[in-house]
Amino acid sequence: MAKSTRGYCKYCGKEYTRTGMLKHLQSCKKRMEVCENSKKMSAYYELMLYGTYNKDYWLIIQIKENATLECLDQFIRDIWVECCGHLSAFDIEGVRYEQIPDNDFLWEKPAEDMSHKLKEVLEVGMEIGYEYDFGSTTELTIKVVDFYKAPEQKENVTILSRNNPIQFTCSVCGKNPAVWIDPIKMYNEDPFWCEECLEKYENGELDEEIEVEESGYLLPVTNSPRMGVCGYEGSDFYPNQFEPDDM
Repeated sequence: MAKSTRGYCKYCGKEYTRTGMLKHLQSCKKRMEVCENSKKMSAYYELMLYGTYNKDYWLIIQIKENATLECLDQFIRDIWVECCGHLSAFDIEGVRYEQIPDNDFLWEKPAEDMSHKLKEVLEVGMEIGYEYDFGSTTELTIKVVDFYKAPEQKENVTILSRNNPIQFTCSVCGKNPAVWIDPIKMYNEDPFWCEECLEKYENGELDEEIEVEESGYLLPVTNSPRMGVCGYEGSDFYPNQFEPDDM
């Protein structure tokens, strides 16, 4: 994986690492100008989301205080994880909030649903856990970075920055950009395929020792911590490359 992936600021288009972007957003001149020229303001939380076990994938967003956990869950599904309609859950200060709460418990506290508004459950400084799919689980960490007034937006969620797509090299030829990943081999050293090598493989032109595993299918390379897991093929709503307003 790449180290210190970078992303663009929504407002000015400058490029920073995840931690650098958090600092930049506090003083971005273009962002300040937008705020100064706005006639209507609303209260927002600023959240930083990243893969718990792969921090190269990250998002910085602002979301309305009156939005619900269900709204945040849907955003995460739409941009990063949705593949087969799996269940999901937040862990906030030891309380579990599930999409469909399971009340069949013995010693553990029962889970609550996701109808709670963010202003009811979030505080600046909190670190929240998120899980999607309780089998082949994708785990995320969400940090509550700030709470402030910002120009009113139509949508509940505004993306402030996102890591640029990570560039992988084909494991077969070692030179072309990879566009496919073998989910069976994803934890090994050679899971990636480019279009050229895949075409050669399908035409029987590669060494016999090189093969797609028994699964018989490949998944697309995506800008998501769920890449290569289950049947994840990428987002239907957001492009892999985040485009700032200034570009």
